[in-house]
Amino acid sequence: MNVPAPQPSVKATPVRRARDPRLDFFRGLGMFIILIAHVRSNSWASWIPARFGFSDAADMFVFCSGMASSLAFGRLFVETGWWQGTARILFRIWQVYWAHIGSFLIVCLVMLTADSWIGSEHYINGEIPIGEFLQNVRERLPQFLTLHYTPAYFDILPMYLAILAMVPIVMGLAKIDPRLAGAFVVACWIGANFFGLNFIGDQKTGEGWYFNPFGWQLIFFTGFALIRGWLPAPPINRALVITSISIVVAAAPISCQEGYQCYAGFGHAPVLADVQDHLREWWTGKNNYGFLRYIHFMSTVYLAFVLAGERGRNLKGPLVDITLQVGQQTLAVFLTGLVAAQIMGIALDLMGRTFVTQALVNLAGFAILIAAARVVGWFKSPPWRGPAKTSAGAA
Repeated sequence: MNVPAPQPSVKATPVRRARDPRLDFFRGLGMFIILIAHVRSNSWASWIPARFGFSDAADMFVFCSGMASSLAFGRLFVETGWWQGTARILFRIWQVYWAHIGSFLIVCLVMLTADSWIGSEHYINGEIPIGEFLQNVRERLPQFLTLHYTPAYFDILPMYLAILAMVPIVMGLAKIDPRLAGAFVVACWIGANFFGLNFIGDQKTGEGWYFNPFGWQLIFFTGFALIRGWLPAPPINRALVITSISIVVAAAPISCQEGYQCYAGFGHAPVLADVQDHLREWWTGKNNYGFLRYIHFMSTVYLAFVLAGERGRNLKGPLVDITLQVGQQTLAVFLTGLVAAQIMGIALDLMGRTFVTQALVNLAGFAILIAAARVVGWFKSPPWRGPAKTSAGAA
């Protein structure tokens, strides 16, 4: 009998899902806006979306993170099981946690170095309470490492960590019924806004986390649910477009924050400031993610969805391509921006804040983010593997 020789087994190559340019574009756009907002006394910050609406780039960051997490992790829960999906989430939490710690230490180094150059303690005693941290390091360090101390400027990644930890709960409930997952999300948001549900962000003062994860998870899991198909994508029709535009326009005159030059009406009409103060506590607040803030942001999301076109067909051009590259490396770019914004603020202090210097510094910051995205993308390719070699047997 002639027995055929066994053929070498060939493993099926997993098919990678094509990236959605809309997700990468708006994540990248958010990174540029967040950089502008983080630079001290930056006149460009008077023109970012936060000055013309209740929501801002932080909402964009969290919403897009929910969509990206659904793509990256939600599928694993379905294909490999709850335990494997949870293990992958824990690994991501581990990565982001150390990124949080490392970025804080690097910013501390930048501020200490700047103060040593000018012979003062100006920067360590600025908006970021580095001086207070160093003076009480034996107390503050354990609190910081256990996320019981989330100083200003370093409060968004802890929120992201806490929300990631909710993903296994949401996926477990959704396996029973997606409506249970929705009920859990809404219950957490109600707990944050009406019952004070939050983590302690400063054990000395008893203040909660500035970005309350039990409130902000509402926007994260909205994006998550849209990708999973638990929430249907809204239809494109004139009524929804007009409604969304009306909400965005109506919010503009009463949404600008104090301390900024406001071009949408706030500051020129005191009654608008009174309206804003009345709404802020319960309806537009950033800490617990107020309901009107949610409505405003989802209106902007819908308009962006319409303008981008199906599968992002309207997103074209060299600037779009650059923004896409930045959006594909969000965590690395965000961490780079945290450090770059402080260096940019120091540079403006030394150069003076003229129209030209601020333009040069902001554009230089954009270049840093673009370079960081390209370098990280290059390392992720990965370049050292080279083209796959075909064995003689397989040939």
